[in-house]
Amino acid sequence: MSSQEKNQSAKKRLGEQLIEKGLVTADQVEIALTEQKKNGRLIGEILVSLGFISESVMRDMLGQVLGISSVDLSTVVPDAQALKLIPKEIAERYVIVPIGYKPEDQHLRLAMKNATDLQVLDRVHALVGRKIEITPYVSGEGEIKKAIDQFYGYELSVDGILHEIETGEIDYKSLDAVEDEYSQPLIRLVDAILADAVKRDASDIHFEPEEGFLRLRYRIDGVLRQIRSLHKDYWSAIVVRLKVMSSMNIAETKISQDGRLSLQVQGHRVDFRVSAQPTTHGENIVLRVLDRAKGIVPLDKLGLHEDTLNALKMMMARPEGIILVTGPTGSGKTTTLYSLLNYVKSEEVNIMTLEDPVEYPVDMIRQTSINEVARMTFADGIRSMMRQDPDIILVGEIRDEDTAEMAFRAAMTGHQVLTTLHTNSAIGAIPRLLDIGVLPDIMTGNIIGIISQRLIRLLCPRCKKAVMSDVVDSKLLKVNEPIRIYEAAGCEHCDNTGYKGRLSVIEALTIGDELDELIAKRATLGELKECAIKTGYKTLADDSIRVVMDGLTSLQEVSRVIDMTQRLK
Repeated sequence: MSSQEKNQSAKKRLGEQLIEKGLVTADQVEIALTEQKKNGRLIGEILVSLGFISESVMRDMLGQVLGISSVDLSTVVPDAQALKLIPKEIAERYVIVPIGYKPEDQHLRLAMKNATDLQVLDRVHALVGRKIEITPYVSGEGEIKKAIDQFYGYELSVDGILHEIETGEIDYKSLDAVEDEYSQPLIRLVDAILADAVKRDASDIHFEPEEGFLRLRYRIDGVLRQIRSLHKDYWSAIVVRLKVMSSMNIAETKISQDGRLSLQVQGHRVDFRVSAQPTTHGENIVLRVLDRAKGIVPLDKLGLHEDTLNALKMMMARPEGIILVTGPTGSGKTTTLYSLLNYVKSEEVNIMTLEDPVEYPVDMIRQTSINEVARMTFADGIRSMMRQDPDIILVGEIRDEDTAEMAFRAAMTGHQVLTTLHTNSAIGAIPRLLDIGVLPDIMTGNIIGIISQRLIRLLCPRCKKAVMSDVVDSKLLKVNEPIRIYEAAGCEHCDNTGYKGRLSVIEALTIGDELDELIAKRATLGELKECAIKTGYKTLADDSIRVVMDGLTSLQEVSRVIDMTQRLK
């Protein structure tokens, strides 16, 4: 089939789908086709220009018909690196706008009015270089032209915007404006800070007002890092902008508020969970960065030891029972749970989740946020889900006896249940459940396994330095003579921290018949641990030492996160 025939076929499919969905009438499509014969314009373009359909609806429909992702440019944060690759005159000539560029993988994301125009794509390739991969996105012509006007010609870096603010005046009335918002530097400043945090792989952004200034901190690799200090005069305007973006009440400053916002950063969607808390020097705002591209990791990509990975897969192979994931806040429990769900997700399985709130929307999984339903608790939610014919249920957290009872009841009636619990170790989950009020008889035979995990920082591969282990190090490593290990140094690549990225260390405890018997007898923690070790159980300390011996992290980092004193006995 020739490219012209393909285009005709796509036009026909587009018209038919629009009619089937009730978005336009057959007469309107015929009028558009008649107009097309006169001027040769795209049928979608004509339908929009005649006012038969909105540009945003047409954008999404074109994406579906062509099998290409569509993008809402009103939610896109401009990427200065991407804009440098394509001059404004080229963007205007071909009605395109770059929305994201990652130099490390040389990947450019491009919004186009006609994402199948190979001639335009070829010319962009010739401009930016053949080594750069281009992913086209469908967007409306009007949206692209507006984005070109907004993105080009304005300062987009944090330092540049701050300089612009210092030399001008703040127009407070325009902070919640929709039109021409990029003319207001404070709006660009907020966008630039959010984009900068995502690019630095921050998990949280802290705006902290002090008496005379505003402190901005990012949590990167689990550690808070001060990024800069801003003048206190900017804070009231930044608060207003953040509240407008996250649909909070801008007039309310005396009570805590929660909100949510979603932006396209570097060409992919990032959600932010926003919390405002009144303090003595003004409202403190913290944003949790929920980057879907990093939040849902395939099980095989978690960097787990082969034995641990096989243990997790064996747990998920059990059709009924409960799997517990334990660890403190920020230890990666949610990522592990979603990796496990992603591993078993298929058309044959009905997976349902109950979360507080839903952090990462996933296709083929029915997700419920207990915040969205009035007066619903975890226990009520599980009771309701049981009537939805689920195979696998994910419960965000076991907090009380009612939730624990319903979770175990679901496990006892033929369902696989995944949930989290706050304990320091996998073995420690047993006494914790007893403390909540779960009877040993209920636990016996119904717990598939318990996973405990922590996140440790990885040494920067560019600057880590080799050293020989001293006496204490060798004792921790359980070696008889000094061996080569690595320590943090610091370079530009890792912002002089010596660390770049994080890795999960996991202890996976499979509950077998022997452990079940001990649980039924209310055995002590020591007896449970002794039995588990006999069956091959490896502790968090054991798994972290493996990572140290592989040269991926330092003993100092491991000791910061995990209690290593047991290995000195």
